[in-house]
Amino acid sequence: MNKTALITGASKRIGKAVAGHLAAAGWNVAIHYSSSGKDAEELVAGFRQKYPGQEFGAVQADLSKIAETERLISETVKRFGVFSLLINNASVFNRGKITETTTSLFDSQVNINLRAPFILIRDFANLCKEGNIINFADTRITTNKPDYAAYSLSKKALWELTKMAALELAPAIRVNAVAPGLTLPPEGKDENYLLRLAKNIPMEKPPGLEPVLKSIDYILGNSHLTGQLLFADGGENLGKNN
Repeated sequence: MNKTALITGASKRIGKAVAGHLAAAGWNVAIHYSSSGKDAEELVAGFRQKYPGQEFGAVQADLSKIAETERLISETVKRFGVFSLLINNASVFNRGKITETTTSLFDSQVNINLRAPFILIRDFANLCKEGNIINFADTRITTNKPDYAAYSLSKKALWELTKMAALELAPAIRVNAVAPGLTLPPEGKDENYLLRLAKNIPMEKPPGLEPVLKSIDYILGNSHLTGQLLFADGGENLGKNN
């Protein structure tokens, strides 16, 4: 099996860390990006220099557009051959209670966080036939907090899609999900922002990237794991007794 991974939204933040982690483990990596072409190309150049025996490349697609999303898997296959790992990491995260959510805001969250993974899962199954799919959910799916209503609904639905796809695509393709918590500070914030928020989770410190990367390793290494969700959130999904 071609040890190549396509990671959506891989030029920055968690996606970039996942790409580096897999590259270090011997994977060829297709770096998907939407508008961060310079970041993606710099990442590819760095990987090529560090891991000369592996293949790396950047693939562009605006996942808010159906036509561009529908060509992403086939384009990756043309460049890398049939590949064996799809990681649906790309997402948008915008605030808005139900009463504050415009139709365009709702569509922006659902189109990228749910519709795009659905299309990519479908096309991966039809073109690549076997391997692994890992979807990035969110610890928020265990609550009904309305502050990010459309985002939270899109991630809840992505978890349901994970289970549905795992059932349909087994045994050739395993489909699982990872739910990060306080992983990286948002733009404009520093580590102190995460430290303050972490006081409200059971482990009382930000989980960071390591639990996410180890969760991916566990999924890939466990050949009978499918339809499962690993919370990499320091217990945030449990709530906290004060």
